[in-house]
Amino acid sequence: MNVSLQNGINAYENLKGDALMQNLKNRQAAQSVQALRGGQDSKSAQGASSLQMLQAKEDKKLREQTDNFEALFLQIVLKDAIKNDNPLYPKQPGSDIYHSMYIENLAQNLSGSFGYSELLFNYLKGLQQ
Repeated sequence: MNVSLQNGINAYENLKGDALMQNLKNRQAAQSVQALRGGQDSKSAQGASSLQMLQAKEDKKLREQTDNFEALFLQIVLKDAIKNDNPLYPKQPGSDIYHSMYIENLAQNLSGSFGYSELLFNYLKGLQQ
């Protein structure tokens, strides 16, 4: 008897969830139609577009910061991976400076392509919402 009661409760929750989803889809469709018809005055449409522009600017800044973080991470990894210690060629004056500049430039160019930046961006974007 408990199994049939649980099945009935699950069926009710599924129907309720389906009804809520359909209601949400209907509202979104109505808003889309109203926006296409120009039912809202131009001020609210401008407000929505300015909100989208502001969100795009924030996303761009966040993307830059996550790319910079990935570049810093890559710089640490590359510094350990590419050692400048070769006994056949003695170090020249300033070679450490050129080596660190090379590692920094390589890390900046590689940032954004390893996926750490995208992962961090999506995580932080989810925290904002």
